Amino acid sequence: MYIHYSVYVCLMTMTVWKALFLLFCMLDCMEQSASLPVAQTNSLYLNCFKHTRSTRTRVQQLLGKYKEQQLGNGQFEDRSRHLKDLPSLSTEFYRWINLTEWERLHAAFWDMQTYWNMLEWKRIQLENEEKDQKMVQEARTTLTQNIRHIQLDLRDLISQVSTQMSSLRNSWIRPAAATAQTALNPASRSRTVWDSRVEGYIILRDLDLYLTKLARDFLLLAPHMISEQPLTHH
Repeated sequence: MYIHYSVYVCLMTMTVWKALFLLFCMLDCMEQSASLPVAQTNSLYLNCFKHTRSTRTRVQQLLGKYKEQQLGNGQFEDRSRHLKDLPSLSTEFYRWINLTEWERLHAAFWDMQTYWNMLEWKRIQLENEEKDQKMVQEARTTLTQNIRHIQLDLRDLISQVSTQMSSLRNSWIRPAAATAQTALNPASRSRTVWDSRVEGYIILRDLDLYLTKLARDFLLLAPHMISEQPLTHH
């Protein structure tokens, strides 16, 4: 059948454009599919970042109340005392900045678990003291309730981190939580009432500093956030 040359060119042009359109559609679908896990991961770390900052605010508020009620001085500060059972807060910068995603999450999981255990140990201790000192029970109850709220925040963060670890390595199985009785080594336990109260201060003081570090970890793990949130020092 004879087809005019101009009609032939027109048909060929339409065929080419259709093919290109289909190709662009396929490429767009592939790009969206590939970016979906990245978007989900960024969303996870963004939520963790925000959750960590809100938890730190709770800790700071509780620390102020604790110093007033347990140490008798809302301005109390003692940077010279430490607990060996708490995670180290000192990190060599170049090593920290080059940690892999797994290394960062693995460290965060165990560090948060340690702080949860230490808070559990201190909360139980305060609850036991309530039974012996009924007159100050209300104030102590408020402290224990606030500690429990922070523990719930930490437990939620631990669960989110563990979920991401499972997505990175199928072999990862979240271990059972340690008991409160093993939170503090016998050799590290306080010998006086004052030492015991200072231990609670140290736990909350270091947790405040640790959550600042943890927030920066989540910041580095979410690439799209780096240009939006500066790594400021507090």
